[in-house]
Amino acid sequence: MTEATEPDSRPRLRRQPQQARSRARVEAILGAADRILSQEGYEALTMRRIAEGAGVPVGSIYQFYPDKGAVVDALGRRYLEAFKAAIDELVERAVAGGLTDLVGTMVDVYSELFRSQPGGMALWAGRHLSSELARADEASNALIAEGLQRIVEHLTGGPGGERARRATRMVVWAANAVLHEVFKGGGEPDLETVDELKRMLDGYWEDLRDRLTAAQG
Repeated sequence: MTEATEPDSRPRLRRQPQQARSRARVEAILGAADRILSQEGYEALTMRRIAEGAGVPVGSIYQFYPDKGAVVDALGRRYLEAFKAAIDELVERAVAGGLTDLVGTMVDVYSELFRSQPGGMALWAGRHLSSELARADEASNALIAEGLQRIVEHLTGGPGGERARRATRMVVWAANAVLHEVFKGGGEPDLETVDELKRMLDGYWEDLRDRLTAAQG
């Protein structure tokens, strides 16, 4: 299994919020930025609009973030951290024997993350990403694929080698593309397409499981 570089989760903060009041203010700033991204789009995201949405003076934002790009990076890294935490939890469930429906569970978990992060969907749909955040996105996808490979190898009883590595990368790429399309905004998500994604991946998983089991036997 190849090692992926874990995305750097450190936002470009001027200073770290130490007190509860400062942490609450940072949460309000990021929450306002997320709402503006999801409801009005990237072009509407300005430091003044963020301040209005967060109910804080503009100057207080600059205490933590040097510019709009730093706010966007902090949001983007938060989205990616949630995706990594999800695959870590799924790996734990699989090892503990609590993951009986691999495809259905994974698609449901990641669908909920896409649905609950409308600002992130707006950000990724427009690809308003810094080079650092784009690299973190690639690293995050690689980590999800590695976690999925660990699950697959646990469920099939042994190492899957290059075949499992390639297959899990393809699953992440395919699911990522479909879920971005479903939850990109502009109306109610097409949940029937999510069901079709499950059917597609179920067929692929059954075939992959048979091939890996046969190779190990």
